Amino acid sequence: MDLDTVFSPNTVAVITGAAQGIGRAACLHAASRGASVCAVDLPGDRLDKTVEELIGISPRGEDAILSTPLDVSDPAQISQMRQTLLEQFGKVSFLFNNAVTRIGHGHGAEISEWRQAMDTNFWGCVYLVQAFLPAMKSTEDPSVIVNVGSKQGITNPPAHTIYNVTKSALKTYTEALEHEIRSEPESQISAHLLIPGWTSENEENVKKGAWRPDQVIDHMCAGLEKDLFYILCPDNEVSIEMDHKRIAWGAGDIIEGRPPLSRWHPDWKEKASKACT
Repeated sequence: MDLDTVFSPNTVAVITGAAQGIGRAACLHAASRGASVCAVDLPGDRLDKTVEELIGISPRGEDAILSTPLDVSDPAQISQMRQTLLEQFGKVSFLFNNAVTRIGHGHGAEISEWRQAMDTNFWGCVYLVQAFLPAMKSTEDPSVIVNVGSKQGITNPPAHTIYNVTKSALKTYTEALEHEIRSEPESQISAHLLIPGWTSENEENVKKGAWRPDQVIDHMCAGLEKDLFYILCPDNEVSIEMDHKRIAWGAGDIIEGRPPLSRWHPDWKEKASKACT
């Protein structure tokens, strides 16, 4: 994939979770390459600051930047945002579904927390794809959808079940979405699953072992250039090779008849630790 087809003065990027971390880094990358950017997040000072940064680095200034404070779990707000964006920019070239909440933890969490997590982490992505996919199909220009998943949605480590479930659902959805898109004749759209490693939200105080958000976006761009669907990111503690071993071990629980999550099972965790490093 030629990244100029999604990041150039003739393209439009819609990026959720834009106020900080990976979303902010994606916005800065797109704007620096001349793309128009719709920065989507909950209203607040952090979103305002990001938008100011984008206006400052964009070659076309504020004409190329649209600040969109909203809650992605509300389809009515997304519908209004879609109308505003298409009126201003006319199309969408890059949809980056990154908005997330980490509310709740284990099975004892309140049902309201389960619903909020699913509404943001999963349904928000579905709403946005359904809002913008028709516009992407209506143009002959190439366009890209990137949904931000998580390794926790694949290996399912204990203790944060709600988050894991939402990211597992998003993985399944994105796989099916990509299959359906590629099955359409002469499709110019591609879908991808970005799977970050440990990433610091605060670039000014990066924890030892974590990647900066801009490193994740650089890795994403390299993956898009290779037309990868699964864009799996390492960090400064876990290599790609280690991730491959951990993912394969989890699949082995089914194939070899081990207990679920055997990496953390007292009868298996020592063997798993040796096999996954």
